[in-house]
Amino acid sequence: MKNVFGNNISITLFGESHGDAIGAVLDGLGAGIEVDKDFIDKQLSKRRPALKTDTQRHEKDNYSILSGVFNGKSAGSPICIVIPNEDTKSKDYSEMATIARPSHADYTAFVKYKGYNDYRGGGHFSGRLTAPIVACGAIVQKALQNLGIKVGTHILKCGNVSDRDFCDYEKDLALLNDKAFPVLSDIEEELSKEILKAKEVKDSIGGIVQSAIYGLPAGIGEPFFDSLESVLSHAVFSIGGVKGIEFGLGFGFADKLGSEANDEFAIKDGKIVTKTNNNGGINGGISNGMPIVFNSVIKPTPSISKEQNTVNFVDNKEEKLVIEGRHDPAIIRRVCVVFDSIISIALADLLVQKYGTDVFLEGKL
Repeated sequence: MKNVFGNNISITLFGESHGDAIGAVLDGLGAGIEVDKDFIDKQLSKRRPALKTDTQRHEKDNYSILSGVFNGKSAGSPICIVIPNEDTKSKDYSEMATIARPSHADYTAFVKYKGYNDYRGGGHFSGRLTAPIVACGAIVQKALQNLGIKVGTHILKCGNVSDRDFCDYEKDLALLNDKAFPVLSDIEEELSKEILKAKEVKDSIGGIVQSAIYGLPAGIGEPFFDSLESVLSHAVFSIGGVKGIEFGLGFGFADKLGSEANDEFAIKDGKIVTKTNNNGGINGGISNGMPIVFNSVIKPTPSISKEQNTVNFVDNKEEKLVIEGRHDPAIIRRVCVVFDSIISIALADLLVQKYGTDVFLEGKL
């Protein structure tokens, strides 16, 4: 089981949903970078269940930083963050030792790990493991902000409720900072009703989130295998529930002519820009200085209370299943901060590849 993402700056995840603790090791960040615990707390609170649209499992996320930080700054050694699991109800998952929840990893994990994996609450496959991603991502995101690079994600669509696209990036990204529902329009109540409607019929709902990176200079990314799209996609697909991604116009390119799809270049205030941003700020796998914009689709939460058909993969028999336990009718509200976190780690990795580990200390690109 390999749990490492990144080459120059890397994150290693450990722990299981119902184990004693979960955590991560953030390595390669370099020394002297501010570790703002208030910002870590704020980011973790965005991921933590808080509304009636969320799971009723309430973890306090009382994290500890065991190494790599001294006097509020990174020490250059690996930063290890541990978060205890305190609100577990493992009995709700006793059937999962042998019965596959539809669209979950129960069966595939059993086959891959020969039944030795911890199945409780999804084990290592649980969305609970996104908490240490957010904690580590907060450290990196703060360092990016000091370079003028801002990252944000909002709910673009959930069921029949839609938000507007990013427009004024600086203002829009600032707008998302303190919202319970990360949206740009005044649609929080509609979204809540849409999610609760699914919950009332013992079902769940998915949607689309839109992410933006503002302030990234041109020249970041590599052609072919480490293209900016490739690295960001790799990072984003590590988040459970993500089933698709599109940059800029994405699949909308299929309906365009080249003359309509091309982003013409121009000079504005002495800088090279493009008149449109259909390619989402990336050409040839490398940033062109325009905002990076991409959409990701999130599938409905697979844990639903309706009766479903499944199998007992030990006895090789068909079964009926009604899932017990505490689950989100939609993860789309809580997942946005996870996107911001893993995107930030991916960007930091690419920046260090180009500029070296001191890039975050110099305060400019």
